[in-house]
Parts: sequence; C-alpha cells; structure tokens
Amino acid sequence: MNTIYKYPPREIWKNLISRNVLKQENLKAAVQEIFDQVAENGDCALKQLTLKYDRAELETFLVSESEINAAEALVSEKLKAAIATAKANIYTFHAAQKEDFGKIETMPGVSCWRVSRAIAKVGLYIPGGSAPLFSTVLMLAVPAQIAGCREVILCTPPRADGSIDPAVLFTAKLCGISKIYKVGGAQAIAAMNFGTESIPKVDKIFGPGNQYVTQAKMLATDYNIAVDLPAGPSEVLVIADRTAVPAFCAADLLAQAEHGTDSQVIFIAVDEEIFTQTLNEVSLQLEMLPRRDIAAEALENSRFILLDSVESALEFSNLYAPEHLILSVERAEDYLNDVASAGSVFLGNYTPESVGDYASGTNHTLPTNGFASSYSGVSLDSFVKKITVQQITVDGLQNIGQTVEIMAEAEGLSAHKNAVSIRLKMIKDGI
Repeated sequence: MNTIYKYPPREIWKNLISRNVLKQENLKAAVQEIFDQVAENGDCALKQLTLKYDRAELETFLVSESEINAAEALVSEKLKAAIATAKANIYTFHAAQKEDFGKIETMPGVSCWRVSRAIAKVGLYIPGGSAPLFSTVLMLAVPAQIAGCREVILCTPPRADGSIDPAVLFTAKLCGISKIYKVGGAQAIAAMNFGTESIPKVDKIFGPGNQYVTQAKMLATDYNIAVDLPAGPSEVLVIADRTAVPAFCAADLLAQAEHGTDSQVIFIAVDEEIFTQTLNEVSLQLEMLPRRDIAAEALENSRFILLDSVESALEFSNLYAPEHLILSVERAEDYLNDVASAGSVFLGNYTPESVGDYASGTNHTLPTNGFASSYSGVSLDSFVKKITVQQITVDGLQNIGQTVEIMAEAEGLSAHKNAVSIRLKMIKDGI
C-alpha cells in the first residue's frame, strides 16, 4: 500500500521528495496540440474535445438560467446552509486583506503610494470528475467579488449527460456568477486563453486541476495571459510526535488520498509507536471509505517516514514544499517560524486540513508539486493589480534631482539625466 522509510539518510531525501508526474515533454506536446486546435477551430474544437474527454455531446456551452435555477432545488437545505457559513468565513478572511497603504514621503517633497485596481476579466476553472469541487467556487468567486472584478466567468467539465453538478451551479449563483460554461480540462484553459465564439477571453485564469490543466495554465502565460499559480494534484505532509493522535493523522492522510489517484501523501513520525499505530489506522480507515479504490491507488505513491526529531522532519518538509502541512506536534505554533515552504499550515491535533479545504476562511487554492517554495496561495491580491504612484514637488525635485543625475550619468543614460536637469534648470532660472 505504501513505502516505509525508517531513518533514511539525507543523501536519499531528494528521491523521497519526488512527485509522480508525467514526462514533461509528453505533457507539453499533448497540451500544445489542444491549444492549437482551440485557437484554430474555436467552439468546433471544444465540442470535439468535450466529446472525447468528457463523453458529452453538446450543442451549446453556456449553462442556461433555467438550469441554474433548477439546480437550487436539487441542493439540500442543510448543504445550502453549510455553503453560506463557509462563504461568510471566506469573505471575512479575504475582506480583511484589503490594504490602505497611504502616502509615504520618502524624503521632503517626494511622495510615493500604491493603489489597487481589480483585474477586469477573470476566468475560474472548477474541476469536475469524480468529486466536483463546489468549494472551489467559493474560494475563487468570493475574493473576485471583493476585489470588484468586472467580468467573472466559470468553466467546469460537464457530466456525460451534459449536466453540471447542482452544488457547483448553486454556489456560483450565490456568488453572483451567471456566465458558466460546460467545458473542462486543458481545452477550458485554452478557451479562456484565446476566446472562442461562445467563451470570452479573460485577463487571468484561476483554479486547480490535474497535470494537464496545470500545464495548460503554464502554457497560457506564453500567450500573455496571467494565471494564479501552478495548482495540480493535491498533496499533504503530516508531521507527528508522541502527542499526535494516530486516528487523526490517518484521517488527514486519507482525506488527501481520496481526492484522486494522482494525489500524494507523506507521513513523518518522530515516535515509533505513533508511526506503527498510524500505519494500522490508515489500513483500517481505508476499508471504510466509499472512495477507497481511488485512495488506495494514491497511497501507492505515498511515503511513510520515521525520523529522529521534529526539526529533521521540518527540514524534510521544507525541501518537499507541500501544498498542505499538518503539524500534529506538541506546541505546534512554536515551530511555525521553522516552516519555510508550504502552501498552508495546520497547527495541532484539532486543526484538520479539511476545515481549510472548506470553511475556516483561508483559501484552498494552493501551490503544489513543489511550487510552494516560490508561490503563495490565492488571496485577494491575486485578483488585483497594484499600481505605484509618485508625486514630486519643486522642492522635492531639488532634493532628489542630483541623486538621479549622478546615477543616470553612471549608467550612460543621458536622456534620463536630462529629464531631471532640464527641470532643475528651469527652477533655477525662475521660469
């Protein structure tokens, strides 16, 4: 079921942090072909690709208003209430991220500040497959709404009968999204990248997906379309000491494993008894899961590691740069400063990763595949542009002018120097 490593030497850690990914050259070629088809044939290509990959034969991609309204009746009142609670928490956390930067006078007469402007047109990708992620609608649509994005569209794969999961449609409506398109995979990213007869081109694309979707988003940047971050197959790394609860650790590991067969889980214990008990718990809990076949396949690429200290475990974790990091250790918060690379961190035995996935308020769209070493998760800032502004008075230019003249001359950029000198001369001459 899994691979066990007891006190592995550091020389092999680089092998243990590897992800099970497709060969990049094959992946890039496949996605480029999809992009080429969509660029050349638009909706026609999308229909062919949707039939090929989703087994759905569609006449139109736009979800009708009647379909959206009908979906509401198919969602239970209990789920509607849960979605509303999650939405409120996500709104609270992201609304608090608004910045009032204010003017900064860097020297007398020289003022600098920053303003935020919403990205005008954004496209949200919501994965479908065996577990449609209506929660991702909240994670992306709520900050887009707070930011004030003018146009928000949503793409999600259809079922074979051409329908969309009712909870996805209900959540989209709750967040004010009416332009919902039945298209998924790399072809959805290509459609939002180029624009087609039905689907508008956007300025930035958001959302997680499989390796094809992640590769498609990275390819979109070659066409001057911005993307949020590389968010591919889900992953978690759990660090446990003697105070950890094996049943909790196993549940957290399986929560990620059930996402998909390409998910990856890593468990690091610094206590042999906890290590053994957690292995046993994983086996027991796996048998009770409706999605046990998916989780079991994901566990084939898992790692169960025994190390000598929490410090060593964190060193390993920082190399791996997990999407989710759970610290099931005593005084977990004390170790937070030692976390250098992780998409999101969960502190203590009573902070399950699934709460962050759904309703704590943080965003679950996070960097995977090691990109947490250099990327942040989605936030309000992801939906805005920060524009810097400067204003200089006459006195300010006299204070800073010589500095700029000297630097411009040293770089051999005489026109730069002259743009300052000509103004200083006019000030000196009293004109």
